[in-house]
Amino acid sequence: MRSNLRRHASGSKIHRITSEVTQNGVADSVRHHVDEHTALLHRAYEDERPWVSWPVRFGYVTWRTLASNPVNVLLVFVPLGIAFGATHANPTVVFILNFLAIIPLASLLSFATEELSAKLGQTLGGLLNATFGNAVELIVSIVALKNGEIRIVQASMLGSILSNILLVLGCCFLAGGIKHPEQRFNSTVASTMSSLMAVSTASLIIPATLYAAMGQGDQNSKHTKDNNILVLSHGTAIILLILYALYLFFQLKTHANLFDEESGPESREEGAREGEQGEEHILSPWAAGVALVIITVMVAVCAEYLVDSIDSIVQTAHISRTFIGLILLPIVGNAAEHVTAVVVATKNKMDLAIGVAIGSSMQIALLVTPFLVILGWIINQPMTLQFEIFETVVFFLAVLVTNYLISDGKSNYLEGAMLLGMYVII
Repeated sequence: MRSNLRRHASGSKIHRITSEVTQNGVADSVRHHVDEHTALLHRAYEDERPWVSWPVRFGYVTWRTLASNPVNVLLVFVPLGIAFGATHANPTVVFILNFLAIIPLASLLSFATEELSAKLGQTLGGLLNATFGNAVELIVSIVALKNGEIRIVQASMLGSILSNILLVLGCCFLAGGIKHPEQRFNSTVASTMSSLMAVSTASLIIPATLYAAMGQGDQNSKHTKDNNILVLSHGTAIILLILYALYLFFQLKTHANLFDEESGPESREEGAREGEQGEEHILSPWAAGVALVIITVMVAVCAEYLVDSIDSIVQTAHISRTFIGLILLPIVGNAAEHVTAVVVATKNKMDLAIGVAIGSSMQIALLVTPFLVILGWIINQPMTLQFEIFETVVFFLAVLVTNYLISDGKSNYLEGAMLLGMYVII
């Protein structure tokens, strides 16, 4: 019996060795073929003949760009949305297709902006990120404003702010808090952002309060009241734009060291490792610039068809304009950004997550919304900062709760649950 066991063990050993040799041989063969293809691709990439190297480089850069975010698989809806919109198909189908098409375009726009800003230095890069950070919301809102959809514009601005400071920040705190018991971030930067958000809240409360204080009257008094609110909104928008310009100067020049600080030893060690490894950039400045122009044009086309189909979808699907602006449109412009913020929060990079969530909200409140008020002034559309009473109160409470939770520079999963709970209640 022992001899049988020895023979069996010996046979098993021989079989295992043979199997390992076979597997190693297959692996070597696969590696050999991969090395051959890699070498061939490298030779074509470095070929001095432009008709050989340029197509290879274009294909490689395009593939790397499309593979930068999984959400880019939705790009198949871009030609479909444009085709259905151009042929005046069913408005509901046009809305859905262009809704899905703008999501990956927003991701690519953010990617191209980051690639270009990395080559321009801190100051110009910061200005570029500030300009294109919420480009999708801005383009969609400009199209809606041109068509006179004031309620859509106002609701989408408020919806973008609420989704960032409640939904995104809540998901970041919750996802990061599950993996890390307590996370820390730069409380000085967060406090500066939250203070500016409080100022923007006041800019909405004052017009709404003034409108309510002037009371009801005849048609002439209502016209006078609307004109007064319009004048107040124009002046307030100019002040908010000046404050945002001062904030950029504060962030990029005079107090740049505050925004470069890391929140803890783990973040410093990780940042040092990333600095040693170096960050690889895919697009050249010219390629990133061309990509920005092309993507912006495609977003504008899809946004045009999206906004044009809103009237029909409101009537057929019985969805209010407020719901479309408050819930649906913010998803379009921020989906990829939301995923990025949650991912970096799980990696304990809370400064970056805070910058994405609150920084994006601040851009909308201090840059995008005032700009749309001024643009409405130019194109003779009555875009004001006088929101509905419910919307103003909701905005005030959301900013108040967020300011309380980030004031100590620490976060946990319970705080994330609080923010998500408030967003669901709203």
